[in-house]
Amino acid sequence: MAQPRACQEQDCLREVTLSTQRLRVLPPAVLSNSALESLDLDRNKLRSITGISKLANLKKLIVSKNQIVDFPNEIQSLIYLEKLELNQNQIRVIPEGIFCHLPRLKHLRLNNNRLGALPRDLAACGGSLQYLNLSNKPVRTFALPRDLAACGGSLQYLNISNNLFRTFPQPVLQLANLQELHVQNNALRQLPRELFQGQSLKMFKANGNPLREPPSEVCAGGIQQILNYFNQLQHGSGQEDKRIKTMFLGASLAGKSTICKSLKQRQAKLVPKEERTVGIEISEFRIEDFTFLFWDFAGQLEYYMTHHVFITPQALVILVINLHMYQTNDDAFKDLVGFWINNLFMRVPNSVVLPVGTHVDCCQKQEVEEKRSNIMAKIAAMLAERKSNLTHFINNLEDSEEPEVYVDQWERLKEMESCTLTILDLVAVNCTDHHDIKKLEATILEHVKNEELFPEVVRVLPPVYREVEAAIVDITQSEEMADHGMMDLQYLLSELSQREHLANLDRELLQDILRYLHRIGLLVWYEEIKHLESTVFLQPTFLITTFKLLVRDRLVQQLESISVDTLIAEHATIRDRSNWVWAFKSKAMLCHQAVRALVKYQLFSEGMHDIFEEIMGDKTHRGKGKLFSLLEHFELCLEVRQAKALNPQASEFVPGKTWETTQDQSKSWYLFPTYLNQTEEVAEVWGGDHHEDLHIRTYFSPEIPEGFFHRFLVKACSFYSTHWVAKATCLLVCNGKPLLIKENNQRAYSYLELRCRKPAGATAFQLAWDFLMAAVFIIQKLSEEWPGLHVCVKTPCRTAGCPAELIWPDMDGKTPMTKEDVKTCGTCGHRFGAELLLPKVPGQPEAAPAQPPVHYYVTSYGTTAFGPSSIHVTRQNITSE
Repeated sequence: MAQPRACQEQDCLREVTLSTQRLRVLPPAVLSNSALESLDLDRNKLRSITGISKLANLKKLIVSKNQIVDFPNEIQSLIYLEKLELNQNQIRVIPEGIFCHLPRLKHLRLNNNRLGALPRDLAACGGSLQYLNLSNKPVRTFALPRDLAACGGSLQYLNISNNLFRTFPQPVLQLANLQELHVQNNALRQLPRELFQGQSLKMFKANGNPLREPPSEVCAGGIQQILNYFNQLQHGSGQEDKRIKTMFLGASLAGKSTICKSLKQRQAKLVPKEERTVGIEISEFRIEDFTFLFWDFAGQLEYYMTHHVFITPQALVILVINLHMYQTNDDAFKDLVGFWINNLFMRVPNSVVLPVGTHVDCCQKQEVEEKRSNIMAKIAAMLAERKSNLTHFINNLEDSEEPEVYVDQWERLKEMESCTLTILDLVAVNCTDHHDIKKLEATILEHVKNEELFPEVVRVLPPVYREVEAAIVDITQSEEMADHGMMDLQYLLSELSQREHLANLDRELLQDILRYLHRIGLLVWYEEIKHLESTVFLQPTFLITTFKLLVRDRLVQQLESISVDTLIAEHATIRDRSNWVWAFKSKAMLCHQAVRALVKYQLFSEGMHDIFEEIMGDKTHRGKGKLFSLLEHFELCLEVRQAKALNPQASEFVPGKTWETTQDQSKSWYLFPTYLNQTEEVAEVWGGDHHEDLHIRTYFSPEIPEGFFHRFLVKACSFYSTHWVAKATCLLVCNGKPLLIKENNQRAYSYLELRCRKPAGATAFQLAWDFLMAAVFIIQKLSEEWPGLHVCVKTPCRTAGCPAELIWPDMDGKTPMTKEDVKTCGTCGHRFGAELLLPKVPGQPEAAPAQPPVHYYVTSYGTTAFGPSSIHVTRQNITSE
């Protein structure tokens, strides 16, 4: 192998980067450089780092994403080492006697290995460990070396996430200066209180563990909430809380509400068709010492857009199937079963699903058995197909010419492969038969008692948690409490403080308990949403009622039925109402006045006059109100304002401070992407695809989730104010250049296609790829909400008729997408400039002032910001150059 260029140019470099060089051994030129202080060997093929002990002055060593199985003993010779990264290898055991020789070690990454224990001498690292990661690995019983604690003086960062820890590694407790600790995605059930009693720990992450003490919902609140939890446990023994969220899913009229109410009332209870669920209904009941929170989800597709807000992991999913309607063909299975299984795969891939067949009284006994067998066989085939597809994707990456550039994608696929959607045996019930309801109840109870299926069903809580919960239930059920259950946060805290047994609790603890109750679904408090941070929904069902005001079936009929009295009260006419209906049907848009009239009509018809202004905002139209705060937060609608001249009276914008708009919100329009249908306008503005277009695809497996593209529209269009949208297409404009995004959602061929016109010149290429990459990052950020969804970016070959596609390497922000100037298609043999296939600037940039590289930031709300780069917009003029 040729020596690395860095090694050839200078004999005594202090810093060497050799990532993605396909190294199997360390180059002699590197090992002979005794002055070396930093060595990056990320993404190679190393199984060992023999000779590393020669680099006695090394301070930083990165050997992540290699093939190391045995922990390198020579590392103990690197006495000046401060930063060590061995993450994403296959290390099972760390021997004793290594960390005690590393007195300066401050940063240690061991995540994504196969560790089950840490060495005792970890704390001998001079007290400097700062980071430890053991996450994202299947959990079995392996021991970590005991000498891990020898770093106790210096270690400040430790990441041991994604490993195989079943119990918390005790050597970590001796790390006196540890500031950041990551233990996500192991099999920990209990955390030691001693970990949180010191003053050094500032950051702690433990999600993805089946924790009971403290529960995951407490850990999600951060170190202070965990500490408050343990402090309360000291005042009394913990109480076991056996509670499980139970979600009823299935197609419309499957019998979900009937089963839900029958179980709750302990007898057969038929629900008439006209009383079917609209949105989501919530109820609670007990079987023995288990508390079940029933969430009954409406089956109509229109309501599925809101389901992602409430479908959560660690729940029992009861999939209700109407056996009378079910036919043993692929179409019936897809509509009544497959659609729901696929979405559970993507959204909550580790769920437990109990299929329940209903309407057996309308079927023959043999027919019931045939349909039950057919459903279970087809579900098994879906599971097998998913496993086969993941294996195929993994093999493709492993067999590629450069597998080291796909390590992150490979690890993500391996994580998905380890996820298991547990499908229990289908239970067929006659909803009119009391004995069948009792049989179903016994089946549910048997499964939730199985700790292998539900390791987190039991939570250990301080008594005060239950006392606050009981007080809130008492407040909710009091006569003074309005049916909608909305309450001001400070008023609620005051009410709780007036209870005799809660009078001594400080407000911080009360708010911690409210956060816990929010995370388990007993109440709703969106403190992260500006206009809702001071409101607590004691009745979560009212939150769903709020969604239903605008996200529902038959919305056009609701518009058409707005009464004349309501129109007059909103200073509108019958003709205005007709215009609203036309705008909604043709453009899926409603003006602010139309929304006010529609919401007022629905709320007043249900006797909720008193909350209209609070829901919609005050009469000046300057307050956003709770409705649109919710809809925009969950990306269900997009506010669209007409462009107008600059307002000289506008308040000054100061970076870092809140800027209040002075624009009259009454002029606003709202786009609801789920109701879009037309496509002609987008196609006309785009002007058709060109062979020379820059063209990439983001593929989805098993499919693009329902509502994904619509939420992407809201995210993207909130940033790019010039846009055209349709049901399955979107045209964004930045700096006068258009970017087309099209959805193709066919079975085994689901992708979003992104196209922009071929640029001319280096600067134009930079801007074009910036634009494309911004859209790709929005897609990737959004896809994180579906843990079981595989997303892969590819560039089709530019030769007409060639089926080949180039898989994009990992986008880690550190490694260049390609170092080559020319790419050759392995299928047709044609050669293309790399800048036509991957984010790259051809040749030397045109004469322009030097500036730092562009950075991309995608927030949880979808806002994309370009880093130090500057974009000058003179006019929005779409051209095809």
